[in-house]
Amino acid sequence: MRWRAQRELLASRADVWALLAEPYHLADWWPDIQGVRPDERRLAPGARWQVIVMSHHPLAPAPPKESLLVVTRVQPPELAAWNLLLQKLALEVLLTPLSPERTLATITVEAPWRPELLGRRRTLPRVAVDRLHALCQTAATL
Repeated sequence: MRWRAQRELLASRADVWALLAEPYHLADWWPDIQGVRPDERRLAPGARWQVIVMSHHPLAPAPPKESLLVVTRVQPPELAAWNLLLQKLALEVLLTPLSPERTLATITVEAPWRPELLGRRRTLPRVAVDRLHALCQTAATL
């Protein structure tokens, strides 16, 4: 299954890319990620980051787990893609400039089909793009 969300961000593509390219900011905008330990390659194809992920299983809540994130594609300042192995998610962020101070962020999530009762994958792109928007809006008002 594939889910996608888009939102206009109140920041230049370069500023949004700077936020995405910093691994430690992933927990600020990606749902369920509580912490990140990137490898020395940072945001580069083949990089492997340890992430702490919260569980949102409605029937069996669990403590946070460690997972591996593998960066699959990077095309600065336009595209970043990675896989979250424990969650079996393929993620992609595409940044399209709309004006010098506006960027369209498109977030796509691909995952094996699961009944929505057992997961919230369908909402992940919308929540992530909304959190990116909130971060950019906060920075724009400073």
